[in-house]
Amino acid sequence: MKILDRIEEGICIICLISMTALVFANVFSRYVLHLSLSFSEEITTNLFVLLSMMGTAIAAKRRAHLGLSILTDAVSPKIRRGMLIFGYGLATIFSFAVFFYGIQMVRSEYILGQVTPSMQWPEWIYGTFVPFGAVFMTIRFAQITLEEIRTPPELVKTDAELIMEEAAEEEAEMLKKMEEKTK
Repeated sequence: MKILDRIEEGICIICLISMTALVFANVFSRYVLHLSLSFSEEITTNLFVLLSMMGTAIAAKRRAHLGLSILTDAVSPKIRRGMLIFGYGLATIFSFAVFFYGIQMVRSEYILGQVTPSMQWPEWIYGTFVPFGAVFMTIRFAQITLEEIRTPPELVKTDAELIMEEAAEEEAEMLKKMEEKTK
């Protein structure tokens, strides 16, 4: 799924660069030229929606969503696995619902001919960001749900164990880079 990684990260990079440039241009325009770029807020707000959706997908892939691990850390691996499958399964269903109702929203915007306030663009153009991002969210949550289903209960780790393993991997990678530099 490297292609999904590249697409998700590329979209996030484009959104962040565009948002930063638009906000900077608007601030410059307001304080130096004493003019406001009214369209910049509209575009930035909608890009933020897309960025949030794609960020959610990336966080799901990395299992980096905030959670209360006090319960999952206190139970047996078998129960922990069940709780994780249930939670990730619900997240998959929720993401799919966001996709489904996002399509309904876009369809409604298109049929009603809604336009954006500032630029008078068709609202459905920005509306597509919701189902588009929800597809990535659904794929990522479904992936980790399936991973949990395939993982034997005795191999299910607590959040603390995962954090320690990740830190050890990062440390090993840094040491390897330092050794390469000294050669």
